[in-house]
Amino acid sequence: MQQDQLILQCMDNHRVSQKILYDKYKTAMYTLAYRISGDFASADDILQEAFIKIFRGLKSLKDHRTLPGWIKTIVVRTAYAHIEKEKKKNLGGVDIADVEYKLTTADSDVEYIEKAIAKLPAGFRAVFILVEIEGYAHKEVAEMLGISEGTSKSQLSRAKQKLREMLIAV
Repeated sequence: MQQDQLILQCMDNHRVSQKILYDKYKTAMYTLAYRISGDFASADDILQEAFIKIFRGLKSLKDHRTLPGWIKTIVVRTAYAHIEKEKKKNLGGVDIADVEYKLTTADSDVEYIEKAIAKLPAGFRAVFILVEIEGYAHKEVAEMLGISEGTSKSQLSRAKQKLREMLIAV
């Protein structure tokens, strides 16, 4: 099925087409949601909420060729909003990202780095993942997260510094 036809059918609430679109993007978007949230349950919630937004918002998609980037933007924004909501809910408690993380020698380097990234504060983690892993420019990250380009650069710098500190601490 052609992408344009698939999108049109999804806009008409054709459930089979929506399932096809969901299946096409779910794995990559779940991975992105998990990397940003650092939590499997949150990634499930983010993915579900994001796809509801995607199916409701398809009519606003001006150029069907931009669908993959548009979907990714919605997932990123949904993840970021989810993190902010959780942060407000947990105000006054200890933020797990602030707890120093020690790694056992059994962990591989990749696992070690992934765990260290997961322990970054939410804003640092989101910017780090979008710039360093997903390859977005600061301008794109700023638009996705609703922050300034300078804030994106600052968050990335601080994320890298915090990662250095975690890596050296082990």
